[in-house]
Amino acid sequence: MTPTSPPALRVGMIGHAFMGAMHSHAWRTAPRFFDLPLIPELAVIAGRNPDSTEAAAAKYGWAESTTNWRELIERDDIDLIDICTPGDTHREIALAALAAGKHVLCEKPLANTVAEAEEMTAAAEDAASRGVFSMCGFTYRRTPALTLARQLVAEGRLGTVRQVRAQYLQDWLSDENAPMTWRLDKTKSGSGSLGDIGAHIIDAAQYVTGTDIAGVSAMLETFVTRRPVGGEHVGLGGSGATDGEYADVTVDDAALFTARFTDNTVGIFEATRFALGRKNAVRLEINGTLGSLAFDFEDMNVLEFFDGTAPAHTQGFQRIIVTEPVHPYTANWWPAGHGLGYEHGFTHQVVDLVTAIGAGTSPTPSFRDALGVQRVLDAVERSSADHSIYTPVSR
Repeated sequence: MTPTSPPALRVGMIGHAFMGAMHSHAWRTAPRFFDLPLIPELAVIAGRNPDSTEAAAAKYGWAESTTNWRELIERDDIDLIDICTPGDTHREIALAALAAGKHVLCEKPLANTVAEAEEMTAAAEDAASRGVFSMCGFTYRRTPALTLARQLVAEGRLGTVRQVRAQYLQDWLSDENAPMTWRLDKTKSGSGSLGDIGAHIIDAAQYVTGTDIAGVSAMLETFVTRRPVGGEHVGLGGSGATDGEYADVTVDDAALFTARFTDNTVGIFEATRFALGRKNAVRLEINGTLGSLAFDFEDMNVLEFFDGTAPAHTQGFQRIIVTEPVHPYTANWWPAGHGLGYEHGFTHQVVDLVTAIGAGTSPTPSFRDALGVQRVLDAVERSSADHSIYTPVSR
């Protein structure tokens, strides 16, 4: 007797640029390496420009394309909406999808304001009571080394956590002639380095430590206040236009803040797109009473662990190559020692989301988890504006 194949999960994705490409790869790849209760089908991709959207559909393997995202919401044969658009569109799309009974995967940060995120969270929790689930895309927490870090903290290998250091360092805007992009327009992005990359280290720190940020004291800085309009590689830096047209940058270039967690752990955070020579350095170091952990995404298959309980003559940071079958996610990939890459976190995201939907349980990070991050972002902005200490509102 031929085994029955799992039912399909028909996906409609809105947006097809950088994140759209990554999500497309993940939807295609996940069922080929992991046993899933539902099999994702790349049904329809939506974008603004008909030619580029059709080209993206052909390139990434989507069956259909459209320039009307509402068509995806209205179709009865679409089960899940994947939102890969700028932040100013997240609320409208997510609310419409949840109201229509579609599961939702939404890229981070969840929204551009706390009020929007609160509305989305309320809608998501109401939908979950009807078996419709949602998740926010903080993919770095699905890097095997960071997932292992969380396990070690939960096992008590660090003892009581005392300090956290978190950085996200990039350099793609360090050239002052890099062109204007939607990521530099507050009306579209909500914030600059703070929300774009700082959100990731806020989530990573809270995820690994298992505790929330309770208060912040912050400083935001914009180094280049005007940028040329147009040019190549608008989303990821590149050369500016030569016709003399400029636009105002309305977001931060760098965000720095100290933090206190609910368990009195203290932390220091830095997010910048002006760290010349750093390409995608997501760094997290945690110090406890019994040990320490250190991670850098530019060496993403490695977790450094210091065991303070080891004999003094053998103490030192242990370099763990996180590729063994016993490590998170890695048993489904390559033989030990054959490292994973950036794209694998997105595949693991699909695996966790589809597994949760198949089990009828709410996936994580939930919209409420993402709302917690949104409140920290808001507290950082308010603290920087008036040089005060702000406490995020409880989830």
